[in-house]
Amino acid sequence: MNNRLKKAQSVLQLSEQRLKSTVEGSGDTLWDWNIATGEVVRINDKYMLHKSKSSHFIPNANRIHPQDLPLVEKLLKQHFSEKSAFFEASYRLKDNLEQYHWVLDRGKIIEKDSNLNPLRMTGTVRDISHLKSTEERLNLFAKCVESLTDAIAIYDDHFRLVDLNPSYLVLFGGNRPQYVGKPFNLPGYDERYINQVITSLKETEHWQEELRLRNHKDILLPIEVTIDEIKNSHGQVTNYVVVYSDLTERKKAESQLHNLSNRDRTTGLPNRNLFFTNLKKLAQQDTHHALLVFDLDNFKKINDSLGHQLGDSLLAKLAMRLNKLARQKDTFYRLGGDEFALVMAGTNDIHTITRTAKLFLAAIATPFKMANHELVITSSVGIVLFPEDGATPEILLKNADTAMYHAKQRGNHYLFFNDSMNEQAVKRLQIENLMRFGLKEDHFVVYYQPKMDIKTGRLVGMEALVRFITPKKGIISPGIFIPIAEETGQIIDIGEVVLDKACKDVKRWIDQGLFDGRVAVNLSAKQFSLPDLTTRIDIILQKNQLPSYFLELEITEGTIMDDPQEAISIMRSLSARGIHLAIDDFGTGYSSLAYLKQFPLNTLKVDKAFVDDMSSERGRNMVDSIVTIAHNLDLHVVAEGVEKAEQLSALEQLNCQTIQGYFYSKPLCADDFTTFLRAQKQREAQPQLKVVN
Repeated sequence: MNNRLKKAQSVLQLSEQRLKSTVEGSGDTLWDWNIATGEVVRINDKYMLHKSKSSHFIPNANRIHPQDLPLVEKLLKQHFSEKSAFFEASYRLKDNLEQYHWVLDRGKIIEKDSNLNPLRMTGTVRDISHLKSTEERLNLFAKCVESLTDAIAIYDDHFRLVDLNPSYLVLFGGNRPQYVGKPFNLPGYDERYINQVITSLKETEHWQEELRLRNHKDILLPIEVTIDEIKNSHGQVTNYVVVYSDLTERKKAESQLHNLSNRDRTTGLPNRNLFFTNLKKLAQQDTHHALLVFDLDNFKKINDSLGHQLGDSLLAKLAMRLNKLARQKDTFYRLGGDEFALVMAGTNDIHTITRTAKLFLAAIATPFKMANHELVITSSVGIVLFPEDGATPEILLKNADTAMYHAKQRGNHYLFFNDSMNEQAVKRLQIENLMRFGLKEDHFVVYYQPKMDIKTGRLVGMEALVRFITPKKGIISPGIFIPIAEETGQIIDIGEVVLDKACKDVKRWIDQGLFDGRVAVNLSAKQFSLPDLTTRIDIILQKNQLPSYFLELEITEGTIMDDPQEAISIMRSLSARGIHLAIDDFGTGYSSLAYLKQFPLNTLKVDKAFVDDMSSERGRNMVDSIVTIAHNLDLHVVAEGVEKAEQLSALEQLNCQTIQGYFYSKPLCADDFTTFLRAQKQREAQPQLKVVN
């Protein structure tokens, strides 16, 4: 019997020891309260509560914060009256060093007398100070977000909305449920732009732009949209926070300030408002005046490469330099951006005006030494006379801009306005509008010119050429509309139309078994400089299910030499996708052989101008040199503009591999090219027949 008792006591001691170790390991305090006597037994008493005495119904009431005690007492009484299965309360508890800690106290009555009065209760006390601190911080941040006037939306890592603040609903209307779970969007912007934003954000971790978005009243507002990544402790992106800042009031204030001021803040010159005011006054006088409008050439590059602050400093120095050259009766203005105007009052003397224009151009071209840089800029000047070239400030400025536009084509030059310039400007505007309408109504058509193997006469590829066919004006020459499209940026949309249609046609011909070569598509300078160029091309190839092997992009020599290092990076990205690259118009620009060997090129095209000049020995030697360079660089050679048998023979002797031109075929529409392809297949099936040209 004694052995059994000892054994039971040993097991009990071991169990108690394990319980104590478990409690100590958890950091919690275990308590056992004899309700009748008020005695409390505690294990792992980190707050030294056993040393405290209290006359209150709750044993450690004097250690509980006075503000929390009523709640604790209420919850305890609810448990005593069986209104809760457990007693659970969070409160501040004072330790032996008079320091308060947030604790979570949980317990349960485990013994009652015959009248169901509580006799014994046990539970645990856990320190939750760090949780309370975190909770308070989160509550503070939540309140801040809730109270911000800026609209805020939080998205998950797949750009689906998780939460938003009240200001978001004030700005865009609706209710929270209709937004939660929806993909990220910007009202009024298409999916392609949204994808560009997301791509940029993933590359830079931050995106910010001023946009015009519609609010819940369908009113366009200037909104600054800022997007930032939120990462977890492992550096993984978990969320994106989007902040929409309404700039309406700020814009109004800026506008009012601008209207109140007649001086340009950057240069100190009279501004555009004062320009029109003063020119109206001069127009009312019965005297002659001259207006010279200056536009700095490629000033944007300085801003982009060296920053707007240095750009503004340069404008200020330029203004000081030029203002000193003006006659006492003349006034120099900053019209905005990099555009300035000089009003020469009381003169229409050509000699005086041209001397001043030359003086200003020379002063502008004199280098500026700034921030360890020697900056050289040039300008273009348009000149109009009052009243000969216009009776109002608006007409005078418009005509001066027209003259300046033509001067810019010559570079660092001045030009007087005349009627022919104006006619050209009107015609240019008409073409611009026709292109805009043509893009909308699908008036841009792709023609194809075959590329033939010089030895076998077989088709090896073709070049896609854009044709602009309008219902009323007929065919508009590429020589007319392409330069204008380049200037206006419409060439980007036109280029994508051509690429899309070419990929679609080639995929059809491949599927029909008519073609297995490459289609060459021209890539404009504007397209080449697009930050998302490769993405755009990928989308078009995927849309038409055309493998990249069948695509060749032709890039002009001037385009890639504008910024060779950047060009190499872009071309490598394209080449890595399996796209072939050709350099077009080779020899017409200023290629450096040192760079040429670094470009990941596949093909070199000999320009038509060199082919036409092959009748002379010098011209033939030039083509020979180009072909030799190409072969030394392991490049395929294509000669374009071949029209005569003598040219074909000469090119074959020089080891040129491929030709294109009227000798074999003019550019053909898709239907006619299908017929051409079928004829080629028949010839290949009957090799004994001689090809007749």
